[in-house]
Amino acid sequence: MTNGVFITDSTNGVRIRADVPLTIRNGYQVRVVSFSGLSDQLEHVALVFDGDSESSDAPLVRLHSQCLTGDVFGSTRCDCGGQLQDAMDRMAQDGGILLYLIQEGRGIGLYNKLDAYKLQIEEGMDTYEANQHIGQPDDARDYKVASEMLGALGISALKLLSNNPDKVDQLVNYGMKVVARVPTEVHVNADNVNYLEAKIKKSGHDIDLSGACCSWHE
Repeated sequence: MTNGVFITDSTNGVRIRADVPLTIRNGYQVRVVSFSGLSDQLEHVALVFDGDSESSDAPLVRLHSQCLTGDVFGSTRCDCGGQLQDAMDRMAQDGGILLYLIQEGRGIGLYNKLDAYKLQIEEGMDTYEANQHIGQPDDARDYKVASEMLGALGISALKLLSNNPDKVDQLVNYGMKVVARVPTEVHVNADNVNYLEAKIKKSGHDIDLSGACCSWHE
């Protein structure tokens, strides 16, 4: 390491560009890692939480797709903000790596996501139907870049914090060993229950809504 910058070779040519200590929400201490040579040339980052699991052979890893509306503004139309906070809480306690990926709206971008929201609100479409109506795929995300980031960090095996089986499948296809999938907490409310049900029915997300006992889910 030179002047706080790691120069790390990886088999795919991706290198760690900078490793910067930062205090974030709730006073959590993390290292924010940037990369050079990523295949999509976007500015994804890793948040590395020091702890017991970080030093294990298979650290806890969360692939979190950017969600401006949920992560920053606290929108109730999705569960993204809650999942992000839960991941940070867990990793601050036990260690782990959170990859924050520039994949707004499951990879279709912010404006397209808002167009889809409008159809969901005004036409009653679910999230997949709305995406298709505006000419976008159900899910445009590719996790090759996540595998590149993990490789540059020296990670080849991990426990994945996710309810999404596609993330496991893609990481395995890109050469990662996923030794376990750890479910995230369920964040359900009147605004997002249909969204969560659509994810279960149409993309096989492992989300248990049986404990949702409120009047809007009778």
